[in-house]
Amino acid sequence: MKSLASIRSDFPILSSRVNGKELVYLDSAATAQKPEVVIRAMDELYRTMNANIHRGIHYMAEETTARYEQARERVRQLLNAASTREVVFTSGATQSINLVASCFGERYVQAGDNIVVTEMEHHSNLVPWQFVAQRKGAELRVLPFDDSGALRMDLLEGLLDERTRIVAVTQASNVLGTMPDLRQIIATAHARDIPVLVDGCQGIVHEKTDVQALDCDFYAFSGHKLYGPNGIGVLYGKERWLEALPPYMGGGDMVGTVTLPTGTTFAELPLKFEAGTMNYIGAIGLGVAIDYLESLDFNEIRVHEKQLLDLATQRLETNIDGLRIYGTTLDKGPIVSFTVAGTHPADIGMIVDKLGVAIRTGTHCAEPVMTHYGITAMCRLSIGLYNTADEIELAATAIRRAVSMLR
Repeated sequence: MKSLASIRSDFPILSSRVNGKELVYLDSAATAQKPEVVIRAMDELYRTMNANIHRGIHYMAEETTARYEQARERVRQLLNAASTREVVFTSGATQSINLVASCFGERYVQAGDNIVVTEMEHHSNLVPWQFVAQRKGAELRVLPFDDSGALRMDLLEGLLDERTRIVAVTQASNVLGTMPDLRQIIATAHARDIPVLVDGCQGIVHEKTDVQALDCDFYAFSGHKLYGPNGIGVLYGKERWLEALPPYMGGGDMVGTVTLPTGTTFAELPLKFEAGTMNYIGAIGLGVAIDYLESLDFNEIRVHEKQLLDLATQRLETNIDGLRIYGTTLDKGPIVSFTVAGTHPADIGMIVDKLGVAIRTGTHCAEPVMTHYGITAMCRLSIGLYNTADEIELAATAIRRAVSMLR
């Protein structure tokens, strides 16, 4: 595998300085930084190969279309989807989940039905299902987690019945780092013929994901969490589900034929769900990001991130009085969310920023998690493949200094 120094040199932003300090970027769960190869590829496309896809017959249009479809194949390989017909490009995981919630809800959810989500979901995997439940007169049922951040799997069976239409669950909590037992959840739901949607934003970047082995029905992720471009995402759906669902949006490229007044037919999968001019530059950039990641040793990355997680946990827990870490399951992802008694997370975040350290503060788009613990906000330190032990030490020192100033 490439050395850590070599990997860091691939990310130009890491040489930046913030407030006169070397940047320590520990907010990859919000958005990961981009390697030079992705930035350069997208810049080159805009300079030399920018033409709309699936429409023109001139050279640039055909070449861009080919690269766009090659990127779809790269995503298929990444997920081990059965076919590129099961890979839909979107603007991000938020749109992917809204697409399923809207289309699935329209066709399959009725008054008196129920939808199961978990208490630890990001708002993007909660609010769309609330919309469906409100619009259709359905019930939203919630699988809770315990104070360690582990889902109460013993309660799952009791939430499912003959009126449960879908289960939506995260692959990894963006606040707690918890990585639920997806295989058990999916198997339990499928035993009742209930489909499962997985929000893979925080999971796909930290563990190999095989949608056929998981047997999930839908899977969503965002490119910008995977060291790829912003504004591009993916929805995987089993072909039988995507065939059964109505289109999400109408417009160019998603149609077969259009005749007035109402004689429209739809394009074959996956174009049926890709209305309008798609972010083809972003999709191609995502393919390049996947190539970059797969040039590295994934197992070594996991070991490296786990070592940094353990170091951060130890430095924060043992050296800062009154600090509480939320999410303590053994197999959690590389995220440390915490509060410190007598301080506000926003104040800590502002002070450590002055010291060149970027962390996240707030509700992290997961207010039910805050409500569970009876707090209004947390600090969050999230680790990427480019972070170092020295950065963890610098961050811990900065947080200690902030706490001492605030007290």
